[in-house]
Amino acid sequence: MEKILTGTADYDYKYDILFFKAKGREYVRSIELMNVVLDVDSEGVIVGIQIFDASSFLNVSKNRLMDIPKWRFQVTVATGKVEVRLAFQVKVRNRIVEKNPIITEPTSEPLQDQKMVCVG
Repeated sequence: MEKILTGTADYDYKYDILFFKAKGREYVRSIELMNVVLDVDSEGVIVGIQIFDASSFLNVSKNRLMDIPKWRFQVTVATGKVEVRLAFQVKVRNRIVEKNPIITEPTSEPLQDQKMVCVG
């Protein structure tokens, strides 16, 4: 069953970390994958994403990550694999450009199979 949540996005310019978080959901643990950290709530639902070294990982300048007018992330967990599909917009010379990275990683963490979408 797919859960659809609304959320917030934030960017830490100094440390180059991009955050996406579902509103009203608190995480109780985190799972590290490459330079991405997934935040998991008490129900086992992934409710947040932190991307470290975001500007180089996403190939977007740090200044452009300061203003993300629209974004969406979709997380699918199935048979020990996590897939994160991220879609977000940045402004480039007065134009809106959409980026769509996909992160797929195996995980040994105990996660329930799920599909969750968070939009902001």
